[in-house]
Amino acid sequence: MKPIRALTLDLDDTLWPIAPAILRAEQALHAWLQLEAPLTASRFDIDALRAKRDEVSRTHAHIAHDFTAVRRESLRLALMEAGDDDSLADAAFEVFFAARHELEFYPEVEQALQRIACRYPLLALTNGNADIARTSIGSLFRGTISARDFGIGKPDPRIFLEACRRLDCAPAEVLHVGDDLELDVRGAQSAGLQTFWLRRGDCGADDMPEEGVATVACLLTLADRLGC
Repeated sequence: MKPIRALTLDLDDTLWPIAPAILRAEQALHAWLQLEAPLTASRFDIDALRAKRDEVSRTHAHIAHDFTAVRRESLRLALMEAGDDDSLADAAFEVFFAARHELEFYPEVEQALQRIACRYPLLALTNGNADIARTSIGSLFRGTISARDFGIGKPDPRIFLEACRRLDCAPAEVLHVGDDLELDVRGAQSAGLQTFWLRRGDCGADDMPEEGVATVACLLTLADRLGC
């Protein structure tokens, strides 16, 4: 590795598993709909609400990068189609969003990030709508750049370059870490950042090159590699 001055980190499936978080949020949302919008709850089970979300993502290209807007619009349409008050969409989304942040970090994440943050500034970089400030590790980060707010998501190099600008670093001075080879690794490399591909496994395992890129098994391995 060349010397670095800062790190950017993906969130979903890098710091926490996203599938169980979304399922918990969908269950909390549906329980709320049963009380506040029973017609919608009766017509749309969790799978049907997911299908409506996917439909909105396909048919509303102008907001497809914004998971919050897609989810809120899909709820509004579901409420309207079921005959409930579609103005409940905002409240319904807030129920979902609060539950979406009831996260279970991967076991090593908090310890590893505390070590890394003592030495390097951290910036979250996500295509999702998680708000790192709403988590217990939010204070370790300088902030978040999301596809929703920036208007462009990974792997577009512009979102990585914006992260470098906010960190006041040249791209070669920033290390990006994420679980997705194309979105995180290839995208960051196209913008000139250094990268580690997070491929979760045994934290004690040696890093093995995969697909021509450097890999780490977990964030403790990363902290060790950075000398933190």
